[in-house]
Amino acid sequence: MTQKELSYVEDAIGHEKNIISICDETINMLEDEELISFFEKEIKYHEKLKNELMDLLEEKSNE
Repeated sequence: MTQKELSYVEDAIGHEKNIISICDETINMLEDEELISFFEKEIKYHEKLKNELMDLLEEKSNE
């Protein structure tokens, strides 16, 4: 993987962290249980993506 590709993956991880943070902050301001449930599902989805990207970086660093 090139340095440019590694930078892209690192940026993508940062974006996922930002999305998770925004969803967390949004949940704290909500009262509607359906909306809270929606954002909790979004957090799980973006945590999964973040972890997959971090695993990819780890794999490449171990090569």
